[in-house]
Amino acid sequence: MNAVFCAIFIISAAVLAFTAPQEFLTSLLSGARTSLNTALTLFCVYAVWMGLAAVAEECGITKKAAKALRPMCFKIFKSKNEEALNAAAMNLTCDLLGAGASTPFAVKAIKEFEKEGNAYAQKLLFIINCAGFQLIPSTVIALRAGMGSNAAADIFLPSLICSFATLIVSVTLYIVSEKISSRSTRAKHGRNSATYNVKTGHGAKIKTAKNEGAAWR
Repeated sequence: MNAVFCAIFIISAAVLAFTAPQEFLTSLLSGARTSLNTALTLFCVYAVWMGLAAVAEECGITKKAAKALRPMCFKIFKSKNEEALNAAAMNLTCDLLGAGASTPFAVKAIKEFEKEGNAYAQKLLFIINCAGFQLIPSTVIALRAGMGSNAAADIFLPSLICSFATLIVSVTLYIVSEKISSRSTRAKHGRNSATYNVKTGHGAKIKTAKNEGAAWR
């Protein structure tokens, strides 16, 4: 991705320098200013939400919400690892609340799933996080407010609908692909086993026939 962004920047700068050289420096300074403002806005948003997440965790609110999600996590991820389920539940809770402190819990859960060899749960948790389903899209609202939007919270309903649809479609496609893959794997093993049985049975018959012939002689 670094190479892609570098190529985009170099090509854009070359085109701008060729077509409008008088605006080249102005555009660079304006882009740097916008990037800095966006980065500072995101920094403030994450600082506030990580502080709130820390307070919620100290008060036990996050743990209670995660405890409520644990039975669902047990069914979804098909795991008996307590540490993995707790971390996954905490990750989902932070994501639903739009907090910016969900990534460490996802990393911990994936590591715990890896210890028990649960690749299914690892992939599923990754897909759920990529879908980005949030009940409160606080980061987007804060960015819109920082950019001067008069109705920053108008993104709430469209974001909720789109992220929910993305979550359902992505998880469904993953589950279907896993079932197709497991069926094809079982069918392949079944064919290999049948071929082996036929070969060993044929060899055994030949060997038995030879032994009977030797005994008759």
